[in-house]
Amino acid sequence: MPHTVFEIEMALLLEAIYRRYHFDFRGYARASLRRRLRAAMARFSCATLSQLQDRVLHEAGSFAALLDYLTVQVSEMFRDPGYFLALRREVVPLLRTYPSLKIWVAGCSAGEEVYSLAILLREEGLLERSLIYATDINAQALQRAEAGVYELDRIAAFTQNHQRAGGTSSLSDYYTAAYGRAAFDKSLRRHVVFSDHSLATDSVFAEVQFVSCRNVLIYFDRALQDRALGLFRDALCHRGFLGLGSKESLRFSACADAFVDFVREERIYRKAAEP
Repeated sequence: MPHTVFEIEMALLLEAIYRRYHFDFRGYARASLRRRLRAAMARFSCATLSQLQDRVLHEAGSFAALLDYLTVQVSEMFRDPGYFLALRREVVPLLRTYPSLKIWVAGCSAGEEVYSLAILLREEGLLERSLIYATDINAQALQRAEAGVYELDRIAAFTQNHQRAGGTSSLSDYYTAAYGRAAFDKSLRRHVVFSDHSLATDSVFAEVQFVSCRNVLIYFDRALQDRALGLFRDALCHRGFLGLGSKESLRFSACADAFVDFVREERIYRKAAEP
């Protein structure tokens, strides 16, 4: 079946982005990329992807704006409360056995999951001996994550999720509200390192006890999913834990044998014991 002009232009745009900016979207799921690039074309008033490519390559600031379309920035605190409840009940008791903890939140977006985990760890008395690596490829998203400021009209949903996730305190204990926004406590950020990292091109940077990468792999093709899961396997310590999104699975992955189900219904896995 011949490629459409749009498909040809998309392949050229992704290659141009990789060569010019060293961001590799070539292994992202095509259906999702089509939707996001069409939205970007409307935003940039471009009739074709070739026009968009010209702007991205030649206009300062255009790529940073496009990056917000190519990376998914939709999340909320304690998203899927059952996942966090399972972490609290099933994973935290085992994490307590480590003298210090390192946790990797891959694809952290604007930081909602990072602060959720920091709050959960504080409630369980583990934050003071924890270090959370929060990584993403989008520099603007990382800046928003590090700021820890969210629109106040989102806080009601965050609060409900926190309660359903087994929260032992009030979410309001962790933020200050003013001018329509909620700023989360700086003491939470003292235990977080925000850093640029690409699952498509970068390598493992630390040994960790827990990796949480939720609702990221669904935007990758199979080869890139396998690469990311290989990074998580290599980063995790002996019998470490991996959390994925509710629509993600290790089934059919080249790395499936490296993990065993731990809380199957919440997509929490444990690194398999080495033979």
